[in-house]
Amino acid sequence: MESGTVTFSLIARDPETGMFGIALTSSAVAVANRCPWVRAGVGAVTTQHRTDTRAGPIGLDLLSQGCSAQETVKVLALANDHPGERQFAAVDRHGRAAFYTGPEITNINTGFVGNACVSTGNFIASADIPQIMVEAYEGASGMSFAERLLAAVDAGYEAGGETKPIRSAGLLIADREAWPLVDLRIDWDEAPLKSLRALWNFYEPHQQLFVKQVLAPNELKPLVDSPMNV
Repeated sequence: MESGTVTFSLIARDPETGMFGIALTSSAVAVANRCPWVRAGVGAVTTQHRTDTRAGPIGLDLLSQGCSAQETVKVLALANDHPGERQFAAVDRHGRAAFYTGPEITNINTGFVGNACVSTGNFIASADIPQIMVEAYEGASGMSFAERLLAAVDAGYEAGGETKPIRSAGLLIADREAWPLVDLRIDWDEAPLKSLRALWNFYEPHQQLFVKQVLAPNELKPLVDSPMNV
């Protein structure tokens, strides 16, 4: 059970590329296995605090059917057996963002909506953390989408984001295809955000090769010296 764990996240739609992405961290193990959900051309959803993983794909289906982000989080809360314990957020294909945080969640829990992005957190050190994360994301406009997402979650941590030590983190991005362009996770680590950043730095130079292996493998040389050549 995730009782007493801290999680904070930021989800966004990149207006330049149409990508959807999520960066998040938690004191719980393997947070990226349960909480973040993205679908190319559709949107992004997070489900947090005593996480109901079922809400992720349900939320994406609602977005794909034309529901707005606000409608999606409202339906997720209304349809849930324990809405008071849940925290949901969504961004839709138009960049509209919304969140819901249950009244039965103890400790500090809140969210903040920005321009095509939204941050939520529970068991956080300050109610200002979500706004700080949104401002960090929006203030990193010269960086890549992934870098802006990472900057947001780093800012939340540096602002004292957790009331317990964080142990897992993730970065999830959907571009044009049915699979994620980026799906990186640190499931248990003493410094998960630092390890996630290092993993991203290692992965980033190879990510387009991964796409090319799927869409145009005949254009690749027979032997490519890359960890992505699988």
